Amino acid sequence: MRFQLTEHQYIERDSGRVCAERPFGDRLINFFYDAKREDASLVFRLLGSQWFSHWLAWFNYDFPLGQNVSGIRKFVNGCGIDLSECLEPAEAFNSARKIFERKIRYWQCRPMSEDELVIVCPADARLLIGSLKDTSCLYVKGKLFDLDELLGGAKLHWIDVFRQGDFVISRLTPDKYHYNHMPVTGVVRDFYENDGSFHSCNPGSVLSLATPFSKNKRVITVIDTDVEGGTGVGLVAMIEVVALMIGEITQCYSRVEYQHPRPMNFGCFVERGCPKSLFRPGSSTTVLLFQENRVSFSQDLLRNLCRGDVISRYAQGLGRPVIETDVKVRSTLGIRRTMGGRQ
Repeated sequence: MRFQLTEHQYIERDSGRVCAERPFGDRLINFFYDAKREDASLVFRLLGSQWFSHWLAWFNYDFPLGQNVSGIRKFVNGCGIDLSECLEPAEAFNSARKIFERKIRYWQCRPMSEDELVIVCPADARLLIGSLKDTSCLYVKGKLFDLDELLGGAKLHWIDVFRQGDFVISRLTPDKYHYNHMPVTGVVRDFYENDGSFHSCNPGSVLSLATPFSKNKRVITVIDTDVEGGTGVGLVAMIEVVALMIGEITQCYSRVEYQHPRPMNFGCFVERGCPKSLFRPGSSTTVLLFQENRVSFSQDLLRNLCRGDVISRYAQGLGRPVIETDVKVRSTLGIRRTMGGRQ
């Protein structure tokens, strides 16, 4: 199936505005991911290769002749990047890579609810929510990912844990702050990597490729929140998915600001809202998986998902309204579902 280059819109959560997005490299990516060209296996394998992804990232973010200060300023202004949020002064950002790997004063500019029942958004991202139950009104898995493949490898026991659960897809565009933060508090029960490709997470290529989030290279962290001091929403899987120009995900959990970063390890206690990892430049995706009936998503995200007055390429591919909401990291994603059904 070939997807037309229709406008792609999303809803800005803070203002409620419908905004238009023109994905980076749109026409070129659509050309290569046209289903007719998938038969050209050599070209398709090259597109998803680590070599091509690393080369493209170097050319865009590290190539000396590309580090034009006026061009960087134009990009920052055009994307609405607020450098005043950053730890470093604006004049320090003299390369594209420094823009993409920026640190912000998240403890000031990304406030978080103090309610211990709340689950928070893992990134500044365009977000979709859904269910893995075929009978659910939130069922938007379709061609977005295959659970068995997503979690697979030698870790098949996790598949049954999340089989009937809910999911969140957080799509980071190149202009976004590229640190992932912990959505919940708990103890790390597993941490592993599944090998794969480096395909684009552009909405058009996502639907052309079929289950791209489970085909790309990805890092999986499973957190047990049913522990003392935990969020109490059962097991949560956090899957960080590489994409075109994302050749590396640096694990750098920090309990206080960005101080003393450390990798993920089995048995370590992690806290909601703290920085967990850094995507290297480009755009990528973070997927969250929750166990069945443990989370109630925020009502505004549910309302936005099915709005029929917004143009979405996901809707074009899935045959019904599937609308992203632009969210801030550490903002409320949902709340722990209790016996009383609190939301």
